[in-house]
Amino acid sequence: MSKTNNQGMDFLTSIPRRWVTVYIPLILMLIILLFPFYWMGMTAFKPNEELISKSGNPFWLINPTLAHFKKLLFHTSYPSWLLNTVIVSVCATFISLFTSVLAAYAIERLRFKGSKVVGMLIFFAYLVPPSIIFIPLASIVYQYGLFDTRLALILTYPTFLVPFCTWLLMGYFRSIPYELEECAMIDGASRWQILTRIILPLAVPGLISAGIFAFTLSWNEFIYALTFVSSSEIKTVPVGVITELVEGDVYHWGSLMAGALLGSLPVAFVYSFFVEYYVSGMTGSVKE
Repeated sequence: MSKTNNQGMDFLTSIPRRWVTVYIPLILMLIILLFPFYWMGMTAFKPNEELISKSGNPFWLINPTLAHFKKLLFHTSYPSWLLNTVIVSVCATFISLFTSVLAAYAIERLRFKGSKVVGMLIFFAYLVPPSIIFIPLASIVYQYGLFDTRLALILTYPTFLVPFCTWLLMGYFRSIPYELEECAMIDGASRWQILTRIILPLAVPGLISAGIFAFTLSWNEFIYALTFVSSSEIKTVPVGVITELVEGDVYHWGSLMAGALLGSLPVAFVYSFFVEYYVSGMTGSVKE
């Protein structure tokens, strides 16, 4: 038995085999995943002469420039697009989290008849493609006079954020021991006190995980923002960059990549600070 274990350890510690089975696949995966970001960053700092030139190395930057960022920030409505995206994403995230917390707690902890069926139906609602439901939503937006406003996006984004956030929080609430609630109820606590003082503090990683998910989807959403908004000053970053920086068949690649680079920084910033909470929220960290 020990001889077999030693052979297994030899396989893991052998440097050539480790390169073949671990290092080389990881390096290839990193290259494939990071190359689009490298190309985006390089194109954002490349002058137009290098972008249209057929000579030279296309994978390297020779004369970096900030002209594309200057054009984006001072000669387009990009600051307004960025502000609109922040407002819409933050508001939609908070609305979705509030709704999802109440729905997930009711389904998992109140134990009413048919709660499991309701939970499955909520998850199935998340599987419905947004490209199908945006047509009836567009009719509702027009009827209520919300077209071409931020409120149209803030109220429609939860239609695809709430189902998944609810499903995610249901799994996290399920990992919190029922004994904590029973002890609190014996001491005279109400359901609202149990939710706000016991469940939510224990579910902070799950809330952060759901919040990151909702914020990311809201930030990158394209179909609703393209359909419900037409004014340039109301557009979000994904729509504004595509519709305002492409003139017919002319693509301003430098400005497009600069806009994509600046637009991806807030999401990367959020992930870098809360990645540990995100992982624990996806797996559930409260054990009995």
